[in-house]
Amino acid sequence: MTRNKVKGVTIELGETTLIYKNVTPNIICCNCFKRGHEADRSALGIGVTETEDLKYDITESAYTLRNRNIQAEIDRISGNVRWTSAGSGKLLFTETGRELEEIPVYHYTTNGEKPDIEHVKTVDGERNFVSNLVRKEVRTAYRGKIYFAWQEEEQLHGFGQGEEGIYNYKGTTQYLYQHNMRNPVPFMISDRGYGILFDCGSLMTFNDDSRGAYLHFDTVDQLRYYIIYGEDFDEIIAGYRSLTGRAPMLPKWSFGYIQSKESYRTQEELIDVALEYRKRKIPIDGIVQDWNTWEEGKWGNKVLDKSRYPDFAAATAALHREHVHVMLSVWPNLNSGTENYEEFLEKGLLLNDFATYDAFNPEGRKVYWEQLERELFSKGVDAWWCDSTEPFSGPDWKGRYRKEPWERFLLVGEEHKKYLDPAVANLYGTVHAKGIYENQRNVCQDKRVLNLTRSGYAGSQAYGTVLWSGDITATWETMKCQIREGLNFCMSGHPYWTLDAGGFFVVKDNWKKRGCGCHNDPEPKWFWQGGYELGVEDAAYRELYVRWLQFSLFLPMFRSHGTDTPREIWNFGEPGSMFYDAIEKCIRLRYRLLPYTYSLAGQIMLNDYTMFRSLLFDFMEDKIARSIDSQFMYGNSLLICPITEPMYYETGNRLLDRARQWKCYLPAGWGWYDFWTGKRYEGGQWIAVDGILDKIPVFIREGSIIPMEQGLEYAGEVSDNPFEFHVYEGKDGFFQLYEDSGDGYDYEKGIYNLISVSWNDTEKELCIGESKYAFPQSICGRSCVLYTSSRGKKGFSYNGKEIKIKIDGK
Repeated sequence: MTRNKVKGVTIELGETTLIYKNVTPNIICCNCFKRGHEADRSALGIGVTETEDLKYDITESAYTLRNRNIQAEIDRISGNVRWTSAGSGKLLFTETGRELEEIPVYHYTTNGEKPDIEHVKTVDGERNFVSNLVRKEVRTAYRGKIYFAWQEEEQLHGFGQGEEGIYNYKGTTQYLYQHNMRNPVPFMISDRGYGILFDCGSLMTFNDDSRGAYLHFDTVDQLRYYIIYGEDFDEIIAGYRSLTGRAPMLPKWSFGYIQSKESYRTQEELIDVALEYRKRKIPIDGIVQDWNTWEEGKWGNKVLDKSRYPDFAAATAALHREHVHVMLSVWPNLNSGTENYEEFLEKGLLLNDFATYDAFNPEGRKVYWEQLERELFSKGVDAWWCDSTEPFSGPDWKGRYRKEPWERFLLVGEEHKKYLDPAVANLYGTVHAKGIYENQRNVCQDKRVLNLTRSGYAGSQAYGTVLWSGDITATWETMKCQIREGLNFCMSGHPYWTLDAGGFFVVKDNWKKRGCGCHNDPEPKWFWQGGYELGVEDAAYRELYVRWLQFSLFLPMFRSHGTDTPREIWNFGEPGSMFYDAIEKCIRLRYRLLPYTYSLAGQIMLNDYTMFRSLLFDFMEDKIARSIDSQFMYGNSLLICPITEPMYYETGNRLLDRARQWKCYLPAGWGWYDFWTGKRYEGGQWIAVDGILDKIPVFIREGSIIPMEQGLEYAGEVSDNPFEFHVYEGKDGFFQLYEDSGDGYDYEKGIYNLISVSWNDTEKELCIGESKYAFPQSICGRSCVLYTSSRGKKGFSYNGKEIKIKIDGK
């Protein structure tokens, strides 16, 4: 046996070369390529700087390499790789083979001829289809595969967000391509203590069936991937973000309530909606202007129709005076003949669909931002809703029947490959977001970038993005699927995900009423199949909407949106009616928990945390909790059990006759308090709770400290009410209260407070640490109240110095 200690390990196996590099003590980079054809370029832009040497041994049968936490044993004959924990020797997974098949790479062009463009008005926006593109070979690359052997009963998660509602990918097939309702991420995470990031920008397929367990890569120069080890999911995801980019702080207002619909039509309507919320004293922080702000026929133009938006700067100023922020929808594709289009055309910055700007070109990103700034950002727009950022989903967004998964993958994937290099077919949304983030930061440091976008990929989290799940349908089954999809997305490393609360499509086949002109197509649409023909006039839909909004209350972004029927609270009744009151209670609870939520966001920025958490994050040892896909944790303390069945009404305003109870599982090893009643339960059991319309089942883990506010009507409001600390007794507890200015990037200079709050359960004593900075909403100088689960209460003042508060008589 020989022993070597080198930076980077190179192993030759037949026609294949393997190179292993140490990235961190818990990450190893693997690169596989055809011998003599080394390609060391990262598709995701990841630079690998080795922190220390890999230890490397050779025996007659195997090569062995390891860093502090991971060990790989490579069979010298088969090339199989057995990955284990370097400390315990625990098996992680086994690679059982690799394939690289050389293929031609084609670009599509009109060869200088005038493009033959068919302009189509679809229900997913206006699109160009070019019929006279010709295929031209430009280079060769590889079609690749990596084969795996999973462990028995292993759970596999991640891969972004699909639409089928798959929670555990073991034993399934999943196609990873950009599409409305699909946000792929080339990262998987296992309950066996590891994650794998695949450094690939092309279309991919995960397969685990009788044909084998493998990842298929459509177009790559090499097989490049990173093994990330972690004692828990938080550590693994921190490793993922260390490679792909860390998430910045979003503005504080983005964690309030955001009202949207398809769509407000004038600036007066925007203002009137916001004023009505203020009149009713219902909290709100943002209002969204959806598509169609441009003049008739000028799809995607970032120039407002002055007949409907005559003075948008005055409109945003009026909304800002009401402490309401404006998010505005923008698209990457444009109609020809528009001002923005002609600028891109003149500068040669359009892709070959002759509609979509080239976001891969830095100059294209710069021009796009300049167009945003000229007419919108300079007029006071606070945030972007980047719609249709796939951006080529048109071919599948039609028809009466949903095509087979493999058909859809080929149809949409090939459309992407017509206009994008196939090696980067999944990356458009990411570079689009990169351009907005970097260019906005270049001109403004006082307003944090916020980009609600429909498509993203590995690295999107670094650009101030929130991903939403696309144009989903209003059914109970869709809501159930969305919980699973959102959990998988956040297990894919991106911390910010949301959806259209209440579902986007509410009725069936309502395409004829849509304003984009798609009424020219009389055929029903497979995706436009909501379950409520009466919309908001159906009590059954109102019930679904309330339950969906309650679920959304515990998402990183709390937002209502959809078509077919209005979404503002007054469309669901008036004060004193059951649905109105339930919605109001839901919105108020979001604001009551805002200090807790914003502190979770601080942990995302500081420690690569995840706030919308599968139970796998915190209860890996509980076999029941590990398999539950209908409940989740909101931070470390709140267990959320959404109600996903009707209990009051069925479609058509018909009353249901059923028991109004909901079963919830409380993970073992902890005591749990019902948030609403204060009743304590032991963990490790299923319990039944009342399914009252205005309450979502929520349980607080013992030892939790929850900071709360009362009476806020917007996130930045400076309140005279006492600041509250709620302690749930039973174990010692710890929390870090995060404070900053709420906007801007001074936090990057360390200008923020991270106030330690600890609870000694034996002494019944709360200790609040020091704070350094004063912000308008900081607790320094405020009166506070400590509440305990045993009904203890004590008021005190906090002046920025460490203070200890003991409950009297304890």
